[in-house]
Amino acid sequence: MTDDAPASPASPQAPPNAPQHARLDLQAGPVSLAMEVRVTPGGLLAIGGLVSGILLSTAVLVWSATAAPRRHPLAWNLGRRVG
Repeated sequence: MTDDAPASPASPQAPPNAPQHARLDLQAGPVSLAMEVRVTPGGLLAIGGLVSGILLSTAVLVWSATAAPRRHPLAWNLGRRVG
């Protein structure tokens, strides 16, 4: 079942490749911050790919940094001693 009713004028349909806009204005005492960003859907996909790559590489770094304590229980016990 499909809805063939036209879109209402209050919510016009943007083309699928139209850029997305976001703006943020903050003020706390004498400090203020204003940011604006415009991103296309392809840009959002690229940003998502970069973020996922960063998160996956971080997981690999943590895994390799903790490899010695996993392989050598004595090294783990020595590393836990404080003072």
